[in-house]
Amino acid sequence: MQNILSRLIAHDELTAAETEEILINITKEAYPQEQITAFIMGLQMRGISVDELLGLRSGILKTGVPVDLSPYKPIDIVGTGGDGKNTFNISTCACFVVAGAGYKVAKHGNYAATSVSGASNVIEGHGVKFTNDNDKLKKSIEETGFVYLHAPLFARAMKFVAPIRKALKVPTCFNLLGPIVNPCRPAYQMLGVANLNQMRLYSNVYQKLGIGYGIVNSTDGYDEISLTSDFKVTTKKEEKVYRPSDLGFENANVADLSGMSYQTVDDAKKVFDNILEGKGTKSQADVVVANAAFAINIIEPEKTLEECIAIARESLESKKALEVLKKYVALNS
Repeated sequence: MQNILSRLIAHDELTAAETEEILINITKEAYPQEQITAFIMGLQMRGISVDELLGLRSGILKTGVPVDLSPYKPIDIVGTGGDGKNTFNISTCACFVVAGAGYKVAKHGNYAATSVSGASNVIEGHGVKFTNDNDKLKKSIEETGFVYLHAPLFARAMKFVAPIRKALKVPTCFNLLGPIVNPCRPAYQMLGVANLNQMRLYSNVYQKLGIGYGIVNSTDGYDEISLTSDFKVTTKKEEKVYRPSDLGFENANVADLSGMSYQTVDDAKKVFDNILEGKGTKSQADVVVANAAFAINIIEPEKTLEECIAIARESLESKKALEVLKKYVALNS
């Protein structure tokens, strides 16, 4: 590690193999905490490279609990978090809409870090018991079209750096890893990022991973398609900026996406349920449909966005998305 730290001081970049080995050695408790802290901050201050991030990802997956859902070719819809908008659980809601439309979804998530309710909060709020049992996970995605992977049950390596991250109280490279360490290694992923620098980084990461992807960012800082402003989408085939009106949407009401009404996990769960039950506001429904539609387009890029929006809207309005939630909760509680 002393040699690695000297290279970081000299602004040298490490290879993916080197950062993978460092991550594995961290789980073996091969380094003192002070050296790990210096390593993390060295990467953070210089800026992590694509290969360095991929190496850490590989180390986390190799030391974690594997999940094989490859026959289902699932999609994951996730945001980086940290946009400070405290929205309701848009990506998780969109997951059920996509599953309701007949696609397989393997959502990877955790408890909230910077907002009121993370994906794990709202899923657990329905009485779901998290598991890393492969047979149960396969049964869930097979019978309901949806499976949830609670991150702490899979990424064993994270517990070795958790005390350091907590003590530092600043973002580190490990914040960037969350969206790309889904243990089932999904065939497709839609990722929401809070800024364009992250969009460029993850675009390069996904190109090296070779999966179907879409990265979205709203120009007013949301790490999802918020419909409160123009938004940019980057995929394997193109980069494009859209106005909500380009796709037949009105601009969303900011207060409907976040506000004083979302003070507890139970509040967020009620909003989540209301939307799937058809009781949400127009802005809430439109935002969920928009995110689900772009996810569907990642899986089936030959379809037009208008077709994907129609598919997503039908899943929500016909209550097919709600039926997926009900089946999933019944099977996993």
